[in-house]
Amino acid sequence: MSELQRLKGLLPPELQSWVFVESSTAVDPPLITCEEIGRDEVEVQVDLVRWEQFALDQRNLLFWHEVGRIQNDTIPRDGWEMAALAIGLGGAVGELWVQDGVLLLLALGLSGFAGYRLYQKNNNEKRLQESIEADERSIALATRFGYTLPNAYKSLGSALKTLVEQTPKKRQRSKYEARLQALRRSAARAKAKAQASTPAPGTVKSSRQSENVFG
Repeated sequence: MSELQRLKGLLPPELQSWVFVESSTAVDPPLITCEEIGRDEVEVQVDLVRWEQFALDQRNLLFWHEVGRIQNDTIPRDGWEMAALAIGLGGAVGELWVQDGVLLLLALGLSGFAGYRLYQKNNNEKRLQESIEADERSIALATRFGYTLPNAYKSLGSALKTLVEQTPKKRQRSKYEARLQALRRSAARAKAKAQASTPAPGTVKSSRQSENVFG
C-alpha cells in the first residue's frame, strides 16, 4: 500500500467519496494542505519528500488536522471577493467620469464589502483560531481511530515541535508555536478532567495513564 492509499484509509467513511489525497506537484509546496477542486470535492495535497521524514504517528495527526479543517469547513476557496473588488473599483472610476452619484455609491459599496470580506478571510488571528480548532478535531479523530488520548496529544505535539524546528520563516514558525501552546493548554484541561473524574473499580491503570496526557 502506498502512503497516499494509506492516508486515504484514514479518512472517516463519510468523507471518502469526495475527499482525495494526492502528491503535491507545486514548486516548494507546504508539507500538507487541502483545497477545494470542484463542486463538493476537496483534495489533500502532500509533499511526500518531506512527509516521509516524519514518524508515522506524527503523519497521522497532521493528516487528521487537514481532515479537521474540511469538517470545520475552513479550507481555502477561490472566492469572488477579488473580482468584486476589481469590478467595484473600476465602476467607481467610471462613475466619477460620468458623475452618476447613485451608481458611484453602489460601486463604492461593492468595493467596500469585498474588501471587508478579504480582510476577514486573511485575518491572521482568525486563521490561527481555525488551525487550533482543526487540531482539536484531529485529536478527536485520532481517538476515533483507536489512539488513546495521551498518545494523540503526544503525537500531534511532537509533530508541531518538529515543524517549529524545521521552519526558517519567523511568521510561519510563530504560528506553529502558537498551535503548540494551545495544544498544551488543551492537554492540561483534558488531564484535569481525567483527574477530577472518580475512577470506577478496575480502572486504576487507565486513570494513571491519563495523568500524563502531554509528554
